[in-house]
Amino acid sequence: MACLTVDLIAKSGKHFKKRRGISLLQYLKTLTHLHFSNRNIEEIGDLSMCRNLTVLYLFENRLTKICSLDFASNLTHLYLQNNNITHMDNLSNLKKLSKLYLSRNRISVVEGLEELSGLKELHLENQQLEPGDQLLFDPMSILALAESLCVLNINNNNIEDIKDLSVLKELEHFSAAKNKLLHIDELEDVFELWSKLLILDLSGNPVCKQRKYRDRLIVACQKLGTLDGKDINEITRQFLVNWKAAKESKKRKNKNEMLTWPVDVHPPTSKSRLILLNQLLLFTYHWISGG
Repeated sequence: MACLTVDLIAKSGKHFKKRRGISLLQYLKTLTHLHFSNRNIEEIGDLSMCRNLTVLYLFENRLTKICSLDFASNLTHLYLQNNNITHMDNLSNLKKLSKLYLSRNRISVVEGLEELSGLKELHLENQQLEPGDQLLFDPMSILALAESLCVLNINNNNIEDIKDLSVLKELEHFSAAKNKLLHIDELEDVFELWSKLLILDLSGNPVCKQRKYRDRLIVACQKLGTLDGKDINEITRQFLVNWKAAKESKKRKNKNEMLTWPVDVHPPTSKSRLILLNQLLLFTYHWISGG
């Protein structure tokens, strides 16, 4: 079993080269970037001497879990895509983490992010899920990212709705292509809360086939510049915004007219019916008598 340890780092010509006056321990203390992608790594060993590590590349390996990273309090970028990781564990000490790449793993629940309040990018596309499963979101983890997360990629994860993500008000780039999103009303409700959204990709979802799909999302997303890979013309946006405003104004006007229309909402009482009958009889009498 291949395990990432300080001994493996020492043996790697790409990293440590013994130089006069520099020991392995001194080198490890100054190490900031560690590249061990596509090396058949199955486990992370004791790297606690690498306390200044800021970027760790471990994509395209055979990792099944995240472990032994409690020491990495200065880590800002973690690349773990294309492994066999099943759970998002042991991340709580990575308080400076800014970018987390976990695409193409076996994760079914987005969790364990409660302490990562500075995370700006989260990449979770193309998880290898069991048939019939969809990627789920732990509410506490999502809430912890509400003030920081700017980029979220959840492409191709069988996701049916994104209501749980509505608190992510700092999002600027959201990708949820090739999922099972269907209800445009629910999407509009969420996107209207994301006032900073600039790039949106929902291509390959059933909702894309709905009437006025593109028009409605352009109106819902105030600053959106790109939708499903196509740029949004500012003239088109302004036309759609004005069209919606005019439509809503007309709807309110019609409603007000209905409310102010004179209608006798009180049914006639027995006394009023008797008065009307007497008036009718008196009119009939005068008409017959010619008076």
